[in-house]
Amino acid sequence: MPRISEADRARNEEAIRAAMDRLLRGELPPGGKCDLKTLAAEAGVTRTGFYPKKNRDGTTRPGPYQHLGEEFERRLKAQREAGEAPDPRAAQIERLKTQVAELKERVTKRDEAIAQLTAFKTLTVSRLAAQHMEIERLREQIAAVDNVRRMRATDSQTS
Repeated sequence: MPRISEADRARNEEAIRAAMDRLLRGELPPGGKCDLKTLAAEAGVTRTGFYPKKNRDGTTRPGPYQHLGEEFERRLKAQREAGEAPDPRAAQIERLKTQVAELKERVTKRDEAIAQLTAFKTLTVSRLAAQHMEIERLREQIAAVDNVRRMRATDSQTS
């Protein structure tokens, strides 16, 4: 003998279908999501009715509203695959995940560019230092030789 009458069960199924349609249209209650927990709360039924039950002998039987829960999940999945998201928070989360992935890629590329520029700077500074040392060595060599005279630059030579 069922715990609820057929009339009550029919009323509950009607309430579940109405709540399902509202949730799938995106009419979510404050703090609610587009899930079975919110569906049960909106319909005024217990959530356990959407899940299979165990008999005393260990066999399983479907929950009284399990077929409606499966229908809700199917419709929700179809909407998501079609690019429609009844839950704006879920859509926002997906958008933010995509944005985070793009930003991580940009940061990686910038880190690589910075590493290349740092290596180039190090190489350039070392080459400048080597050139400066060569110039100093040549100046010392010129100063040590007695037969080399420095020529003064005159105004006519500088222009």
